[in-house]
Amino acid sequence: MIRRCVFIMTDSMVAFVSCASREEAGEIAEVLVQERLAACVNVVAGVESCYRWDGKVNWDSEYLLVIKTTVGALDRTRQRVLEVHSYDLPEFVAFKIDAGSEPYLNWIKDSVD
Repeated sequence: MIRRCVFIMTDSMVAFVSCASREEAGEIAEVLVQERLAACVNVVAGVESCYRWDGKVNWDSEYLLVIKTTVGALDRTRQRVLEVHSYDLPEFVAFKIDAGSEPYLNWIKDSVD
C-alpha cells in the first residue's frame, strides 16, 4: 500500500548536530527525547567531516544526529544541545519541514512539549 505524502501546514523541524563519539551522540539523543524536546533522534554513524578550524583543514569521523522537533521547542532544544555537547562550537542547523505524512507530523507535535 502506498501512503500519500500530503502538503500540510506544520510546525515541525529537523535539526542536525554532529558529535565526536557514539557515546556522546547517544547521550544527547536520550536527553532530548527524555525531556520531550524531540520526538525522535536518529544517530547516523560513519560521517566523515572536513572543516576549517584554527586556520587549518581537519578531517574527523563523527556521528550525525537528525533531530525531529517543533518550532516551539527549537530554541530549548538548541540550548540543551549546547549544555551537554563537548565541542567548543557545536553544529546546530535546523530546517522547517514543509511537507510529510500527516500522521507522522502529528506524532512529532504530540511527542514534543
